[in-house]
Amino acid sequence: MEVKIGIQNVGREIVLESALDADAVAKIVGEAISKGSDLRLTDEKGRQIIVPGSVLGYVEIGAEEVRRVGFGAL
Repeated sequence: MEVKIGIQNVGREIVLESALDADAVAKIVGEAISKGSDLRLTDEKGRQIIVPGSVLGYVEIGAEEVRRVGFGAL
């Protein structure tokens, strides 16, 4: 699922593909905001993204969708 992270006073957003479901990502983000700790997410390629919870502007969690394969999948 696609996750977009906006950071205060920064013009660009961080976009990553996560293997976690929407509820798991929302829980991690909520904990980072409430505790003031770092938001730590790992993308599908194994890279770790760390953002201080105090500078989060927004987090957009994309809808879960099944990946379609082939030319006939419309």
